[in-house]
Amino acid sequence: MSDLTAVGHRGDPYRFRENTLASVRSAFARGADAVEIDVRLTRDGVPVLLHDETLERLWGYDVSLDAVTAPQLKELTEGRVPSLREALMEAGAGRLMIDLPGASYEAVKTVVDLVRECGARDRAYYCAGPNTMLAVRAADPGAEIALTWTTLSPPRRVLIDAVRPRWLNYRFGLVGRELTDALHRDGLLVSAWTPDTKRSMRAVLRAGADSVTTNRLDALAAVRAGLGR
Repeated sequence: MSDLTAVGHRGDPYRFRENTLASVRSAFARGADAVEIDVRLTRDGVPVLLHDETLERLWGYDVSLDAVTAPQLKELTEGRVPSLREALMEAGAGRLMIDLPGASYEAVKTVVDLVRECGARDRAYYCAGPNTMLAVRAADPGAEIALTWTTLSPPRRVLIDAVRPRWLNYRFGLVGRELTDALHRDGLLVSAWTPDTKRSMRAVLRAGADSVTTNRLDALAAVRAGLGR
């Protein structure tokens, strides 16, 4: 397969803080085909962009996101943690890969309903483990899904039939030619995360990965050009 989807991991985090509008904007400006974002809910149920459970690493506050309301979050971070609605507007026609770490069924439904409300179903897709992706499939039978898988042992057919993913999403070190060939034969696409060296990028591209999620879009562009992908 010759086409490759280049995905900015949490935007363009080497230039702008991850999961911010500036980071999303920069990733698209630097040629990303899609941007991966992490979405969690505030105490009052507003989907916002944050990977961690707490605000400590990125924002310096040792407080759980689910302990603050959206207005409190805005005050603490001076409005720099965007809502999912804002990110969907910022992306415009660009695609967003929505990661849902630790999401409950209620949280999944809130996110899926918001994507639908914003008219963004055709430019948003979802990634996470099996339970979360089963919840996405229940909330939106037509959703595009990248099922995150962490072992070379293949998902059981009953799981594939229930989730109906378009992609299997693997840590890059697991991606090899035998794996991609087998998944392509089954009609699945292969997504790899997050190779950040040119050597690791070449390896997953030569193995036939269809999508690469990386923190270094510039390096991926160079490797992609060199390999004709």
